[in-house]
Amino acid sequence: MLTELFNWLDQQYGFPGAGVFQYISFRSAMAIILALVISMIIGKSIIDKLRKQQVGEEVRDLGLAGQLQKQGTPTMGGIIILAAILIPILLFGDLKNIYVELLIMSTIWMGLIGFTDDYIKVFRKNKKGLAGRFKVIGQIGLGLIVGLVLFFNQEVMIREFKKPTHQNPDPTEVVSMTNQPRVSPGEDIKSMKTTIPFVKNNELDYSKALWFMTDEDAEKWAWVIYIPVVIFIITAVSNAANLTDGIDGLATGVSAIVMFALLVLAYVSGNVFIADYLNIMYIPDVAEVVVFAAAFMGACIGFLWYNSFPAQVFMGDTGSLALGGIIATLALVIRKELLIPVLCGVFLIENLSVMLQVSYFKYTKRKYGEGRRIFKMSPLHHHFQKLGYHESKIVTRFWIISILLAVVAIVTLKLR
Repeated sequence: MLTELFNWLDQQYGFPGAGVFQYISFRSAMAIILALVISMIIGKSIIDKLRKQQVGEEVRDLGLAGQLQKQGTPTMGGIIILAAILIPILLFGDLKNIYVELLIMSTIWMGLIGFTDDYIKVFRKNKKGLAGRFKVIGQIGLGLIVGLVLFFNQEVMIREFKKPTHQNPDPTEVVSMTNQPRVSPGEDIKSMKTTIPFVKNNELDYSKALWFMTDEDAEKWAWVIYIPVVIFIITAVSNAANLTDGIDGLATGVSAIVMFALLVLAYVSGNVFIADYLNIMYIPDVAEVVVFAAAFMGACIGFLWYNSFPAQVFMGDTGSLALGGIIATLALVIRKELLIPVLCGVFLIENLSVMLQVSYFKYTKRKYGEGRRIFKMSPLHHHFQKLGYHESKIVTRFWIISILLAVVAIVTLKLR
């Protein structure tokens, strides 16, 4: 809203300072600052209201140290995160950008699913919350919408650079005689190519999976492959983020770190000069999602003010499902979905720990008559709690691992 207003003031009246709203860097800085302010200041009043409404967490006794002390801690704090994301992006984002629209829709969609789950748990006193099948249906619905928009919308394009044919160009020659940055010529095309990490000439076209068709037919029917992939990614990442939200500050901090890496990847993918220099896929208009990523980071960091140990509020499914859904959607938007196993490594290992634990328990119960476990408890962070580690130490070490993985993800821009 403010972006359009100040751009209009700049164009019509040359309003002093209005032109600064053209710069993504400025609007991203404003978005992260406002998100921090909202989550830290307005968040306090929301926590007080949740406490007055007795929106407290019902804690099951799992034998974990300090667990019962969390009984009654306000939950549904994900409302704070959602507000701190949406308000800055509505003010400083380009609301006509298809990628921003998709991210806003994903935030609200997953937030509503999580809110419904929390509402049933808290106000209906049903500990099971929203039935799992309805959660999955909601996640599939979001995946279907995201997949269809990215595949069929004509605003979703990539640019293919036409590299010069001469050999061994001078790498220091970065400006032309007119002192303007020189970019290889290219054209915007409709393509469902994505990026393969750690591979040279690292682009994969989903249509190639339909190798038995002609190129024209394969491109037309590639949605048969692409949309199920999108659904799987959104479902997997949102559920993994939900499982990670088990101890104070873990999911919030990991999400902020993951988003920082995605912010960097989005910026370079949306800057034509950097994309050309790094020889990576350039996606027109995608740089606008940097503003959204900045708001997301600010919201998470501000929420940590109250969510770090000992937590004054829990995000609940309202926050965790939304965070996972946003991360998955943004990775798909910037064509880095195949980097998710690295970038979201903590989410992945938490998810795998549950799958392995359940599968091995069922297998051993069927074979030996009694269920056996790989971990003392799953998800993995509870295993370390059972080993006697304080949850602050577990969270800090998981954050360190997330930072390492984020650095590795960013390094893939050059390490191929």
